[in-house]
Amino acid sequence: MVTQITSPETVHRGFTAQEFAHRTEILQRQMQSRDVDIILFTTEPDVRYYSGFFTQFWQSPARPWFLLIPQTGAPVAVIPSIGETLMSSTWVKDIRCWSSPHQTDDGISLLADTITALAGHQGSLGMQHGRESSLRMPLADYHTLLGKLAGFTPVNVSDIVQAQQQVKSDAEIEKIAAACQAAGKAFQGLPQWAAVGMTERAIFQQFKQRCMDHGVDDVSYLVGVAAADGYDDIIAPPGDKAVAAGDVLILDTGCTVDGYFCDFDRNFAFGTVDGATAQAYRTTHESVEAALSVVRPGVTCAEIYNAMQNVLDPQGVADANSVGRMGHGLGMQLTESPSITPFDQTVMQPGMVMTLEPGLAYGDGRMMVHEENIVICEGGARLLTQRAEAEIVII
Repeated sequence: MVTQITSPETVHRGFTAQEFAHRTEILQRQMQSRDVDIILFTTEPDVRYYSGFFTQFWQSPARPWFLLIPQTGAPVAVIPSIGETLMSSTWVKDIRCWSSPHQTDDGISLLADTITALAGHQGSLGMQHGRESSLRMPLADYHTLLGKLAGFTPVNVSDIVQAQQQVKSDAEIEKIAAACQAAGKAFQGLPQWAAVGMTERAIFQQFKQRCMDHGVDDVSYLVGVAAADGYDDIIAPPGDKAVAAGDVLILDTGCTVDGYFCDFDRNFAFGTVDGATAQAYRTTHESVEAALSVVRPGVTCAEIYNAMQNVLDPQGVADANSVGRMGHGLGMQLTESPSITPFDQTVMQPGMVMTLEPGLAYGDGRMMVHEENIVICEGGARLLTQRAEAEIVII
């Protein structure tokens, strides 16, 4: 596992064909043990994970994209012809195309024919049915596909797909670490330029630019707010409110390097900070420390949750956590499975990249959220973010 954080400028872009082949072989071993004949992927992160097909064109919902992985052999892409050139630059060489959008048959007949060619006329068709999965094709087309594949039984493969993708390779961890490093530099520099009188929008714009200056490819997620004596919202876009003395600012960012996210926040106070907010900040910081003390291979998400919850609510008399979960997986998506909740029994393994994100409700409807990014290592965990200050930074 990587031990040194790499800057965005020196990150190796993309992955080797051997890594994609290895990913496919791991999945196929699970398919064989579960008697799954073929798996159909329809979403950007899954298609990219097994093929290397990386494009922002997924932001257009007009066209569906399909990747098939049979029990043996290489993946097969069934995609609109507009993507053939890019897909041919990946390790996938069997690429079957149609002109899309199509008035009556947007690739469904071609997809069904390809499935039967690869897996026969009956068997099991694996797709993800569980949490954090989506179809990304018209529901009517999905029903049409099932009608054309009457001999196939749909089966849920969410568990084996998510379990595989939760454990990152060294090359994946390198990209996440580089994103953390670059965004961290932007956060460290913020007190030198952010000031009373600036609008939230101006702070957001400058912060995004500074992240880009430090080498990230994109700042595709940035939320937060500045509010007097603490905030009550952590997902809002910026407004035109001018920051005033006594305001508390949270910025929560998801920057990407080569398609892999960091996801962490930092809190700042302007001029002064009230005692309740200062204590709430200390408590969430201590909650992360408690998590760091227990995180290691073999520990479950629920155990990590309980370690943080015991700091947030030591008397056990209230649900002090204000955001529903206290962390999640991280990678090609801003949030991935598993979730740090009291009911998630996922066991930590070396190579998992996680966020630790306790949120504390306090005062009159206020909240404090603190987040760090870690990678699970043999014997413990390593921070990918530079640890936040133990006391809230006052600008």
